[in-house]
This record gives sequence, structure tokens and C-alpha cells, in this order.
Amino acid sequence: MGSGRKRRSQKAGLPPGALVHIGEVKTAATAMNLTRLGAGGIEEFEITDLAEIPAVDDAFPVIWLNVYGVHDAAAMAAIGKHFDLHPLVIEDILNTDQRPKVDAFENYLFVVGRLYDSTRTRSDLAMDQVSMIIGHSFVLTFQERRSGTFDPIRQRLRKEKGASLRRPSADYLAYTLLDAMVDGYFSIIERLGDKCEDLEEEILGRPKKNVLQKMHELKREASILRRTVWPMRELIGSLQRNHANFFSEETRLYLRDIYDHTVHLLEQLEDLRDLLTGLLDVYLSSASNRVNLEVRTLTLLTTVFMPAALVAGIFGMNFRSMPLLESPDGFWTALMLMGGVALLLFGIFWSRKLFR
Repeated sequence: MGSGRKRRSQKAGLPPGALVHIGEVKTAATAMNLTRLGAGGIEEFEITDLAEIPAVDDAFPVIWLNVYGVHDAAAMAAIGKHFDLHPLVIEDILNTDQRPKVDAFENYLFVVGRLYDSTRTRSDLAMDQVSMIIGHSFVLTFQERRSGTFDPIRQRLRKEKGASLRRPSADYLAYTLLDAMVDGYFSIIERLGDKCEDLEEEILGRPKKNVLQKMHELKREASILRRTVWPMRELIGSLQRNHANFFSEETRLYLRDIYDHTVHLLEQLEDLRDLLTGLLDVYLSSASNRVNLEVRTLTLLTTVFMPAALVAGIFGMNFRSMPLLESPDGFWTALMLMGGVALLLFGIFWSRKLFR
């Protein structure tokens, strides 16, 4: 289903607004899901042609178009033409390597965020870009693939307890989508926290050979998350402060709550980075301590057996006249002397707890 990743260098020399997909193709074909929101309920459609989109009316004053798969430049251009989007917006949607940001236009806001798939067991982070267009009567979302992040919102819309979502308000719908994206970061950070705890137990016990590699992988993932959450905090703060024409005063209060979540996420990431730095110091210290213990043990053993080598060397000298050379008990006397000195040294070292 996927193909080779397209890089930014492929756009070199092209004019601004050139529609070229940058990134990895993560779905076979582009699909569109349309949801109409009104005070009386919702309507949902799977559409294949933009002409099937009904006009906004009093019964359903807000529409939400969710697009899966952004690699089809022709489809993105058609959506941009239908909703009168700037070519640079379509260009940024096709470029899936964007930093989280918000751009203001006369009739809509363009928001870029990031999703992380917490259901995968891969060691690296599975990251997708989500682009969002927030108008006065519509919300457009563009996902690289079906992630399931917005499914709880659809379920809330279908139930009576989701009646607050069905009020004709595009800004409140946009808030719920942004909230779902930010909430997804908590599960990722919790997973990293669990890995750090397991790593801490391993380091304090019997660390394996790849423990250092695990540590660097976790530090890299924490750094990647921080580079995403930090601009997301700026994005939410900008929506809250600078775009009152698109967000009501009540909705801006909810945006402030998301902003608080991003601050909490950054604090958790800082704690994880400090923990990993501390674990690295502990690992290096324990490794150095183990080496020192091994060197000390070898040194003590060498010291214990040095007298034996000294005695053997003395009696091995080629002098014609030496004590005990002619004695029938000389050999055993030399062995007893070697063993006695070795036991004496061993007892001294043991009393000083050098072998413990």
C-alpha cells in the first residue's frame, strides 16, 4: 500500500503553490466522509464526488468533511476549489512534513497538527499529519490514513449525550477535534513512562547489553514528542488569543483547557528527559563500579599469589649452596611457606572486607 517517501528536494525549482505530495503514501486511495450537524441530529455520508455535498441550511448549519489520504494532488485541488481555499493551503496539506502551526485567512483558519498512533508496538513513533480548515460553517480535516482518533467524537455525535456537540457551531466542533488530538499524546507519554520504569528496574538489576541503545531510543522519542508538543502549545494559545472572529468566548475557555493540557504534557516530557538522564548516569556509574570491583578482585588475587612466585623464584636460583636444597623436606617446607603467606594475606584482606 505504501510507496517510497517523497522528499522536499523534489519540489526544487517549482513555483509557489505547486501541488506535489511530499511524504509517504499511507493509504491506497483518497476517501471522504461527510457529517452534517444540526440541533435535531446528524447526517453522515461516504462521498466520492464533491458535487454530492449538500448546501448548508438552517436544519444543518455546520458540515464536517473528513478526508483520508492526502497523496492525490488532483483530489486535493478539487477540494480546494470547492471550498475556495488558497493554493498555498493545498500545497501545505500535500506536504506531510509540516510543523504544527496556524495560518489565518479571511474566511477560514488553516491548522496543522500531529497524531501519534499509540496502538502500534513498534519501537519508533508512528506519526501522521492532520490538517484542519476551520470556517464559520464548516470544518475540513485531512488525515494521511484512518487512525480512529476522531471515532469517539462521531460516537458522541450519534448519542443523545453528545447533544452539546450537535449544536450548530463549527468552532466547538473544531475544539473537540483538537482536544482529541492532544489527548492522544497522553497515552504515548504514559507508554514512554512505563518503558522508563522497566528500564530503571533493568539497570538496577542485571542490565543487558542493549540497555544503552534502549535508553537512547527513549531519549530520541521524548525529544521528538517535545518538538511536536511545544508548537502545539503555541498553536492552541494563538487560537485562544488571536482569533475571536472564529471562536466564541465560550469556546475559547475550552481552548484554554487544551492549552493547560499541552503545558502538562511538556512538564511530563521534561520529567521523562530528566529521568532518562539520571538513568544514564546511574548506568554509567554502575558499569564503572562493576569494572572497579573486577579489577580489585583480580588485584587481590594477584597479591595473594605473589609470595608463592617469590618463594619459587628464590628457590629456583642457580646457586650451589642454598638452605634446604639438600633437605628431603625442602619441597614441602617451600609449599607450606607459600600457602601460609597466601592464607595470611587472604585473612588480612578478608578482615578488611576487600573481598566482599
